[in-house]
Amino acid sequence: MPKSDTAIVMQSWVEAFSDKMYLWTLYKTNSKETAEDLVQDTFLAAFQAIEKFEGKSEPKTWLFSILNNKIAEHFRKAYRNPTINESDRNVDTEVSLFDTFFDSDGNWKKEQRPKEWHRDEGNLLDNAEFINVLQGCLRKLPNNWFAAVQLKYIEKKRGELICQELEISPTNFWQILHRAKLQLRKCLEVHWFKN
Repeated sequence: MPKSDTAIVMQSWVEAFSDKMYLWTLYKTNSKETAEDLVQDTFLAAFQAIEKFEGKSEPKTWLFSILNNKIAEHFRKAYRNPTINESDRNVDTEVSLFDTFFDSDGNWKKEQRPKEWHRDEGNLLDNAEFINVLQGCLRKLPNNWFAAVQLKYIEKKRGELICQELEISPTNFWQILHRAKLQLRKCLEVHWFKN
């Protein structure tokens, strides 16, 4: 296909699919910046490989296939090379997390014991304010923890598939999920279930 035709086709695809691709990626990554970057990377990859598009599937299907691969790659990179944000400093090591919640004998510290969550508001996942708080708590997780939680609970992938995608052992995966759930519980208690 001539370059001028390729540019026209790509422009029409960007106009037709970029909003849907962005929303899908935002849902998967919970980050506006990451979503924008991954959609842009997807269109760049599609432009570079447009000769391989044979038209046997819809352009949207092809683009979303590329995008889903980019998202999976993003989670693998986030897991292998975690970055620590300022808000993560209190959870960036095993020792500090353990010391935060448990005493030297491995028992819950009195002030850190799980509290009863008494807010009778129906289904919290239908509450926009709760969703905002939950998303804020998720964003505070280290990237590798967020990747594991996202793949397990949002994308509902099986543990063995997640271990393959992130290239980690099952033991490591379950430890990460446990630590992430502890941190999420604490964050929700502080920011939503205040007594």
